[in-house]
Amino acid sequence: QIRRKQYLFALQIKRDLAEERLTCSDNTAALLVSHLLQSEIGDFDESEDREHLKTNQYLPNQERIEGKILEFHRKHVGQTPAESDFQVLEIARKLEMYGIRFHLASDREGTKINLAVSHMGVLVFQGNTKINTFNWSKVRKLSFKRKRFLIKLHPEVCGPYQDTLEFLLGSRDECKNFWKICVEYHTFFRLFDQPKPKAKAVFFTRGSSFRYSGRTQKQLWVIVLDALSLKPFSFFFHSIFLFSSHPGIPVDHPQLSSLMLKSPLGLNPAFQVNLNAAGQGSSPLLSPVLSDAGGARIEEDDEMKRKRYPTDKAYFIAKEILATERTYLKDLEVITVWFRSAVIKENAMPEGLMTLLFSNIDPIYEFHRGFLKEIEQRLSLWEGKTNAHVKGDYQRIGDVMLRNMRTLKEFTSYLQKHDEVLTELEKATKRLKKLETVYKEFELQKVCYLPLNTFLLKPIQRLMHYKLILARLCKHYTAEHRDFADCRNALKEVTEMTSRLQHSLIRLENFQKLTELQHDLIGIDNLTAPGREFIREGCLYKLTKKGLQQRMFFLFSDMLLYTSKGVTGTNQFKIHGHLPLHGMLVEESENEWAVPHCFTIYSAQKTIVVAASTRLEMGKWMEDLNMAIEMAKKSTEKSDMLLENSVCNRSSDEVSLEQESEDDIHSSRSSLDRQSHHRANTTMHVCWYRNTSVSMTDHSVAVENQLSGYLLRKFKNSNGWQKLWVVFTNFCLFFYKTHQDDYPLASLPLLGYAVSSPVEADGIQKDYVFKLQFKSHVYFFRAESKYTFER
Repeated sequence: QIRRKQYLFALQIKRDLAEERLTCSDNTAALLVSHLLQSEIGDFDESEDREHLKTNQYLPNQERIEGKILEFHRKHVGQTPAESDFQVLEIARKLEMYGIRFHLASDREGTKINLAVSHMGVLVFQGNTKINTFNWSKVRKLSFKRKRFLIKLHPEVCGPYQDTLEFLLGSRDECKNFWKICVEYHTFFRLFDQPKPKAKAVFFTRGSSFRYSGRTQKQLWVIVLDALSLKPFSFFFHSIFLFSSHPGIPVDHPQLSSLMLKSPLGLNPAFQVNLNAAGQGSSPLLSPVLSDAGGARIEEDDEMKRKRYPTDKAYFIAKEILATERTYLKDLEVITVWFRSAVIKENAMPEGLMTLLFSNIDPIYEFHRGFLKEIEQRLSLWEGKTNAHVKGDYQRIGDVMLRNMRTLKEFTSYLQKHDEVLTELEKATKRLKKLETVYKEFELQKVCYLPLNTFLLKPIQRLMHYKLILARLCKHYTAEHRDFADCRNALKEVTEMTSRLQHSLIRLENFQKLTELQHDLIGIDNLTAPGREFIREGCLYKLTKKGLQQRMFFLFSDMLLYTSKGVTGTNQFKIHGHLPLHGMLVEESENEWAVPHCFTIYSAQKTIVVAASTRLEMGKWMEDLNMAIEMAKKSTEKSDMLLENSVCNRSSDEVSLEQESEDDIHSSRSSLDRQSHHRANTTMHVCWYRNTSVSMTDHSVAVENQLSGYLLRKFKNSNGWQKLWVVFTNFCLFFYKTHQDDYPLASLPLLGYAVSSPVEADGIQKDYVFKLQFKSHVYFFRAESKYTFER
């Protein structure tokens, strides 16, 4: 019975490919067709394959990728028809657009768009690019009137403005059909039990008589767990969801048609459905409380969940994989969705650069969408409350990791091109004013919460995260554990990839940091010159005739830069001076100048005296300066030409105490009109306001310790706890309402903060709580487990 259903679903996918209803890359389409060939004609035979492809049209553009189809088919030798059909289904279910059916519509401005519905909510596409998602938890009511489809949002989502969104479909019937599909999806995926039929009115009724009839996802979950073993379950469960919730899909095959739901049609002119059914409030996971009110309720819910969920450390390690994968996918969307939309809208990027950028990152994004779905499914099974006797089969993650790490190796060639992508993008932004403007304006959008080119490093950095997480799993497991072998083999696979890409990552992280500084500094050109390495940035006090003045210093492998007094009107710093490292000498000079934590920098150009905020900071600067000076001595290349091409030279007296004029400090004001405003939460700005410094080594360690997950937050003087999705990256905590949000509500830069456990005076009587404090600013965060707390 299961084999028959798999075959029917494979036929549906075959038809979707032929009718261009399944959106995917050429590589994926070729792979799907190759498995269909294996199922239909058996093992590879080039002449037979070509003849079969001539007489059977699997794809509209089949001839263009015929070579890829044959190449993939060659690898399937020995695969049975059943195995081939199963592979077709496994590949299809991981695709972002699998099960998505477009409905042509337009918005209030008349812009042509596509509407679709999925398990998460109502989706809005422009072409094949998703531009918005209205999650079920944010939607209060769906209705339609004639050709107008209306989405009413909860007040906390939209605020006092535009609580109703309106879309225009082609006809009343199309609008009604789409509304009915939305009702069925919402009922199926959001409710625990099927809704009870309403009592019939005695005389007449208003509104729709349409109600979803059938089991919900929760009910099917219990039934399937009881009936199916692991392998057939992993596909069939997913497939039955998709087809049972797509009654609008036309299917000619009579056996497939019999699987579809039949729904009565109403005749009233206006219908509406309230999405908050009685007793079905929004999930606390999807709609956590942001205000202090309700903190106790979240606290009680969290206690109940903690008792119900598994307590094995491996479960929480797997949960970390899931949480960080969700954040990683959102980071990829900054490039693949948001930035792409920005450059297409303004037609700002050359076609060649567009192809280079998106052809390298789109396949990676598509792979990780499928990978995330697998992890989510496995964690859901791990947390399942039924079938305790078979649940153990799901309480592991190594098999999922091993399978996907092997697949990920095929994308190494894409990752190796990221160096070229970053370089070409930087060149283009310097050359094309329009692209530069779009780039800078995009970095100011909420969704771009980090410097834009930081997101291009995420794919390689993610491999490092997999390596560290798998190493923790292997360390936790005993050699006899059933998951140990898969985790160890997955670790070997990812270690092989990271070894090949490690040198490239170091170079890319240095280049990314140099370009970030190039954008945020005024008075310097060509900071990204080949051979230059970033070492440290931070705040020091420079001794002038007016006394100690706060300055920003930037140490590179060939020079030391320092800025004027403070931040300009565009949140940038103006370079005031530079010192080459060749011939430089650094000496501690606290006794000479009677200034705490003071040291003197002697160079061929001038001598300056600076002081750090603490002895520890002074030690860091002196150590890095001495190391950089020694490296410069050993360098065979002279950096004089490099400096002349990089920094605008100033004529100055070679004195230890330098007088700076206000005219010089504000000389960059004339260029402010040409500069877009930069965000003020980069490490440079945080170092300035927190009076500290950060090295490239610190950046590398921070990359290894990126985290995501739900935490409970409490302020020093508040009573309740707030549940927030928290992302820790780039020395900063970013706070979201849920993991599905596209941009953070707020951020907390952590440089200068101290982390500790609460003391008795804090009055925190809870487990797994840590305290963050900077001067009088105090925050408490509560984790769900000992493992998460220690991480």
